[in-house]
Order: sequence, then structure tokens, then C-alpha cells
Amino acid sequence: MFTDGYADQSGGPKGKKFMYSKFKDTLASNSHLPMEEQKNILITTFNNWMGENEQVDDVCVVGFRI
Repeated sequence: MFTDGYADQSGGPKGKKFMYSKFKDTLASNSHLPMEEQKNILITTFNNWMGENEQVDDVCVVGFRI
């Protein structure tokens, strides 16, 4: 579960939004990793994307194993 804040964040080389497709790809490509490692990757990816831009929205990502 997640809010729209992650996907709506502006950044990257062209200052564009991260977008849902890139967010889903990030989640899917790391889903095999332990939860703590997934969290660290999401944080690092978000911060790298955001760069010097201000955070534009709240960001909440909740993960759970089934």
C-alpha cells in the first residue's frame, strides 16, 4: 500500500515525476529481498531521484509479507 507521494515526486535528470510504472518496477525488482533491504532501496531511490528538489507531497509506503 502506498500514497501517491512517491510516484509524484519531481526529480531525475529532466525534473520529471517518478511515475507509477517506475515505482512498480522498483517494487517488483526488489520484492525477493528482505523487507529491511527493500525499505533502504526505496529510501535511497527516492532521495536520489529527488536530488536537490523539494519533496512535493507526503510519502507513505507500507509493505507486508503474505
